[in-house]
Amino acid sequence: MKPSDYLTCDATDLAALVKAKEVSAEEVLDAAWDVIEAVNPAVNAVTRDARDIARADIAAGLPDGPFTGVPFVLKDEYLFRDGLPCDFASRMGEGTTSPTTSTLLQRYMDAGLVITGKTNLPEFGASVTTEPVAKGRTNNPWNPEHTAGGSSGGSAAAVAAGMVPMAYGNDGAGSIRIPGSCCGVFGLKPTRGRTPTGPEDGEYWNGLVIQHALTRTVRDSAALLDATEGWEAGSLYPAPPKPRAYLDELGQDTGKLRIGMATTSPIGSVVDPACVVAVEAAAKLLQDMGHTVEEATPDHDAKALGAGILDLMNIHVAFGIDGLAAMHGRTPSLETVERAHLETARRGREMSAQRMLEILELMGSTARRAAPFFEAYDLWLTPTLATPPVKHGQITTNDSDADRYLNGFLEFVPFTPLANVTGCPAMTLPLHWTEEGLPVGVHFMSAFGDEGLLFRLAARLEEALRWADKHPRLSGWEMM
Repeated sequence: MKPSDYLTCDATDLAALVKAKEVSAEEVLDAAWDVIEAVNPAVNAVTRDARDIARADIAAGLPDGPFTGVPFVLKDEYLFRDGLPCDFASRMGEGTTSPTTSTLLQRYMDAGLVITGKTNLPEFGASVTTEPVAKGRTNNPWNPEHTAGGSSGGSAAAVAAGMVPMAYGNDGAGSIRIPGSCCGVFGLKPTRGRTPTGPEDGEYWNGLVIQHALTRTVRDSAALLDATEGWEAGSLYPAPPKPRAYLDELGQDTGKLRIGMATTSPIGSVVDPACVVAVEAAAKLLQDMGHTVEEATPDHDAKALGAGILDLMNIHVAFGIDGLAAMHGRTPSLETVERAHLETARRGREMSAQRMLEILELMGSTARRAAPFFEAYDLWLTPTLATPPVKHGQITTNDSDADRYLNGFLEFVPFTPLANVTGCPAMTLPLHWTEEGLPVGVHFMSAFGDEGLLFRLAARLEEALRWADKHPRLSGWEMM
């Protein structure tokens, strides 16, 4: 398989070619790595080469699944496999391994995916940009001076640059949707409990973090969620059963939708005009399709919620750092932990149990306050981010001023966290580009359990706007 042929295929196409024996899994893997080796030095999305594991899996015989023979890369946190280190893009976590295979990773392998590498993320996955000291920054394939977003920035950049058609990501305050917006790819955060977090881990970030993927096409995202969703014994959050396969949703009529729209930040921060234009253009297209769009926002206290999420993040960063320190015998210091994280971890250790309970109660009450919105409206439409992709260094976990970092974090992502707190599914669609050629995502959130509606609408918009035909300059399409 030539790289040029590989680049014309999404994951569904590649699996069909392998199934028909028109190409072998080895040939697809080689083509993928031809692209990775040509493009990755300029992007720094893939930070660990796992070709040896991929070749061993192919030689042992791949399961007959919906994605048999398709190369796949993993954001370097949460998912464990024996023999494959998981560093969390950190010096503190370097060399972390586990003898237990994560449930979701097993489902990926059962679907026939070929795990062939790890992707970059901010240190401990706790930021909205990807520029860790341990692994170096991931450059946006559309403009290397700008961020690829975070925390699943390496995965989004790898997909946007054509290295792989889809890649694992996870989302605690927007970490699939943020880099999806920055890199111009499709990113869906499923309903809380839709994908598993075990067998050893609990509910990531008290249920805020949900796992899925970044993809170039809607059908790949739908088919992958079909292959991996489902309750895991012991999980605290079973998602409602889906009425039919997500892949089957793509051909279904959405009906006439009632859509609430907002372009002003719920925390009162500035929203870039390009992000407003993106939403207004999407609203116009939706109205032309026969849908109703009017200004409306779910009831929630976004400022209190933002403060609570940051405090919760500080607690979990402290917990993670201290766990890795004990595991590896390392001391948290400037030699092992980035500057802002040293400070936020200190704050996390000092947080009271009462404050922790206040945050959890706030998240529960917010979900209940916001829920009636989806009785009046089918969707909430907003910008994904408050600005196009920021330049490197503007929001960084190595900032000596932790408050500047935390304030920049919230001001960049005022729209995405509500879906994590409520557990509702949400997606970013690459519907707009600035005059400078930077992607601007448009964000949709639906009622709890209703990924089907998001997939139906995404497929219609993908058909109308054909975003997969646009390619960044740092990509296999442009560099090979």
